[in-house]
Amino acid sequence: MEKENKPLEDGQQDVGGTAPSGSAAFQSQYFLRDTAAGVITGAMAIPLSIGIAMMSDYPIKVGLATVVFACLVGWINAWFKPGNYIGTPGIAAGLAPVLALGVSTFGMENMAFCILMTAVMQAIIWKFNWQRYLLVAVPVYLVEGLLAGIGLKIFLKFSEFTYEIPAELVTETFWNASRIQMAAISAAGLGVFVFLFSKFKDTQPAIPYFALIIGGVILAQFVSVPMITVADVPLELRIPLPTEGTTMLMLVYMFFFCAMLAIVDVIEQVMSNAAIEKIDPLKRKTNSNNSLFAIWIANFGSSFFGGMTNLDGLAKSTTNKLAGAMTKFSVLIVGSVVCFFMLNPQVLDYLPKFALAAIMMFTGYKMIAGLVHVTHYGPYAMMLALFTGGLVYKVGIFEGMLIAMVVHGIIHFMVYTKHDNMPGKEVVKRYFSNLKRDSSSNLQ
Repeated sequence: MEKENKPLEDGQQDVGGTAPSGSAAFQSQYFLRDTAAGVITGAMAIPLSIGIAMMSDYPIKVGLATVVFACLVGWINAWFKPGNYIGTPGIAAGLAPVLALGVSTFGMENMAFCILMTAVMQAIIWKFNWQRYLLVAVPVYLVEGLLAGIGLKIFLKFSEFTYEIPAELVTETFWNASRIQMAAISAAGLGVFVFLFSKFKDTQPAIPYFALIIGGVILAQFVSVPMITVADVPLELRIPLPTEGTTMLMLVYMFFFCAMLAIVDVIEQVMSNAAIEKIDPLKRKTNSNNSLFAIWIANFGSSFFGGMTNLDGLAKSTTNKLAGAMTKFSVLIVGSVVCFFMLNPQVLDYLPKFALAAIMMFTGYKMIAGLVHVTHYGPYAMMLALFTGGLVYKVGIFEGMLIAMVVHGIIHFMVYTKHDNMPGKEVVKRYFSNLKRDSSSNLQ
């Protein structure tokens, strides 16, 4: 079992790890490899970022700006406090419906303040290295259930794009010839994407993304299909404060909402770090607390231009590794590629919706398939994960997570007090002991 990620003094190497030769941010010997990997990963990140921004009810350009800023902060941070070595920052699909909930509840005008509060909470978690205890308080299988419920939301949301047709082709008959043709094109696109992904996922996972996007753009020149529309919204620096008229009750609700957003963001990053460490080409140890340092700074900064939350996504990080990345310099290239499209959003108007739908539906499916990881925890963990996923999908993310945690605690209390006749104090002690054991096994 690997040791917990503990805060290190600047320049200190994690015990048990092999001291990396050279900087985590840049090494001249890997310049060409990192540049090529950054271009490939950046191109793959474009459709993912667009889809996640749409799912979050954020302007696409704001989502791209968040990725650019997070990449810059991640690269700078790698010079001083390297967390992981090939992780690629970006907006996370798992947080998209959470942000959409915030937009619908508090309004877009208040979301910058919410992101600021989230960053402050994450700064506190980083300062005291509380990420160790979050995995104790919230079992991994509950988080997997949460992500599965979110994945189902993403899958169903973007499935609507698979049969959408241009307004001029809509008739009184819903399943007219144009809609049937669109559904067939979407099914073929998704099938090709899944086939290519299964074939190249361990060698060149960016190939299915390139094939689908390029093929979709070419097809759109001959067949009338709905296209993505990117609003060229202005990016302005503003102090992130709650809007005038925000009630105290809403501020309290914002606080708990931001606490959930901060915790889920941190837990996802810690879990991603464990996976990124395993695929690191030089087998370098990660320091999750250093990663959290970059995350909260990026979130804090993005709140000043109305940006979103970020973390090192596993899909982009895996692509980055397989594309040949060796240091965080590749992340700077990723940010540069995304920055080009952020500054030239009109180029993205050539992206067909059905191609984006295939990518995001596959992303949602992968989040649901994460439930497979829960099987080795036993039947109770699987039942709780499924219960959590159902609650998240049906009731809501915030409410579903709280209900699942309460039910989980009540079940433990009743089993230990009624079946094992344990005193209440011992129940609490055993509860956290079991959670620590389960959470630690996830990092093996």
